[in-house]
Amino acid sequence: MNTTPRRLLAGMFALTTLFGVAACGSGDEGGQAAPDGLNLMVKLFGTAPDPNGEMHKAVEKLAGKKLNITWVPNADYASKTNVTLASDKLPDLLVVNPKDAAFTKAAEAGAFWDLTDKIKKYPNLPQDPRILANASTNGKSYGVYRIRPLLRSAIMLRKDWLEKLDLKEPETTDDLYEIAKAFTEKDPDGNGKKDTYGLILPKWPAPNFSASSPYNAIDVWFGAPNGHAVREGKLVPEFDAPEFWEAQKYIKKFIDEGLTNPDWATLDTVKWLDPFVQGKGGIIIDVNVRADELFQLFKQADASDYQTKVAMAGNLKRPDGQKFSLPFTGYNDVVAISKQTVRTEEQLDEVLAMLDRLASKEGATLLNNGIEGKNFKVDGEYAVKINDQDPAVQTINNDVEKAFIQLGTSASVGFSSDKAYAWKRATPEEQAIEEEKKTLSELDLQTAQHDPTLPYISKTAVDKGATLNPIPTDARIKFLAGELTEEQFKAEIKRWYDSGGTQVMAELLELINKG
Repeated sequence: MNTTPRRLLAGMFALTTLFGVAACGSGDEGGQAAPDGLNLMVKLFGTAPDPNGEMHKAVEKLAGKKLNITWVPNADYASKTNVTLASDKLPDLLVVNPKDAAFTKAAEAGAFWDLTDKIKKYPNLPQDPRILANASTNGKSYGVYRIRPLLRSAIMLRKDWLEKLDLKEPETTDDLYEIAKAFTEKDPDGNGKKDTYGLILPKWPAPNFSASSPYNAIDVWFGAPNGHAVREGKLVPEFDAPEFWEAQKYIKKFIDEGLTNPDWATLDTVKWLDPFVQGKGGIIIDVNVRADELFQLFKQADASDYQTKVAMAGNLKRPDGQKFSLPFTGYNDVVAISKQTVRTEEQLDEVLAMLDRLASKEGATLLNNGIEGKNFKVDGEYAVKINDQDPAVQTINNDVEKAFIQLGTSASVGFSSDKAYAWKRATPEEQAIEEEKKTLSELDLQTAQHDPTLPYISKTAVDKGATLNPIPTDARIKFLAGELTEEQFKAEIKRWYDSGGTQVMAELLELINKG
C-alpha cells in the first residue's frame, strides 16, 4: 500500500464533474453522480436499504442531495476500504477509521479535506475538544467524527445468581473475585451440580495490545496505563508498568482456580454471550450496551422472567481503595470528504452544511430513531416503537438500526444525547439499567485514565505494526496460560522494544511534547 498516496494524487484532478466519481454508487459502479448528488461508502450490519425506500427518501429530502450509497457489510469493510483507497475512484464521503494506515497516508498526501478549522463553523457537528484530538491524525481532523460514549466500560452479572447467593454488585477487584468464586463453587443455578463458573473471557480479536478488552479494563483498574502514560518524562506502554504485573497475577488467579471458562484463550467474541445466557458463566466485562443484547437474548429464550437476569456494575477499585476507570475514544470512525471530487471550498461548505443538517436534532432523530408516526412515537423524553410486526415498519426499523444510524455523527447507540430520542425500555428493570448506565458512566468519568497518544501516529508503528503488535499480545496469553514465566514475558517485552518499540515510544513522546 506504499503507493496509495501517489496513486490517489495522480487521479486527483482526473475528472471535471462537480461530484464526479461514483466510486461505489448504488447500481452505477464507476459511473458519475448527478451534480446535485453524492456518492458514499458506509458500513452495513444487516440488509441494505432500498434506495427507493421510505427511509432512504426521507434522508435524501433532509440532506437536500441525491445519495448514492454503497452499503458494505461490516465484516468486509476494512478490506473494501483498502481497495477503495488504493484506487483512483474515491467516493465523495467515506466512513473510515482515521488511524487506518492507508487512510493516514492518503489524507496526509492530500486526498481528503483537512476539516480542523472548518468543523467549528457548523454548530451541529460534534466537536468536543478531547474527542476531536482523539480522532485526529497527528492533530488534524480529516473527517467528522461519529460520536460514541467516552466512558462505557462496565460489568454485567447474572442478577438471579447474585440474589440466590445473597451477593451485591462488586465495588472492588476483591469483590469481583469473591463473586466469581461463589458463582463457581456455590451452585448459583441450584441444579445440585458444580457446572458453573464466574468470569467469561474471550479471545480478543483486535491486533493492538490496547483494545478496550476485558484484559485492558483489569489492567487499568490496577493502575496500569490505558494504552500509554507519560511518567517522569518517559512514555510508558501499558504492558511495561509495575501495576500491569499485579493485574496479570489477578487474571491468572481466575484462570488457575477455574473461575473462568476453560476455553478463555479461544472463545470467539461472537459466542461470548452464550455462556451467560445458557447459565454456564455469570460475569462479563465489556461495554455497557451489552446489557441490552443480553436482555433480548434472555427474552428470546424465555419471555416470562427475562428481565430478572441482568445486573450491572461500573469500573472497580483496586485492593487499596484507589479507583482508575477505562474510557474509550469517544468516537467510532469519521466521515471523511474526498478532495478528488469535492474540489473547491464552496463545494466543501455545501457538503459540510448537509452533514450539519443530518447532525441536527431533526437529522439525528431520523438517522437514529426513524420516521415519527411510522415506526415510532414520542412518549415524554423517549421514543417508543409502534406496530413492529408490520412488514413496512420492520423495513424502516432495519434501515435505521442496521444502516442509516451509521451516517449519524451527533448521536448513536448507547449515547445519551439531546439530539435523538432514547428508546423506552419494555420493563422497569430494563429502564433501570438504562438509568444506571448514565449514573455509572458519569461517576467513572471522574477517574478515567486517558491515553495521551490517541491523537498521534508513529511512523515506525505504521511501518512495523504488523510485526510489533503481536509480540506483547501473544506473550500475555501465553503467560496467563502458564506457557511463559514472568521473566520470559519480560524478555518478550524487551524484544518488542528492540524490534522497534523504543523508536515508537520516542516518536510518540516527541509528538506529545510538541502538542
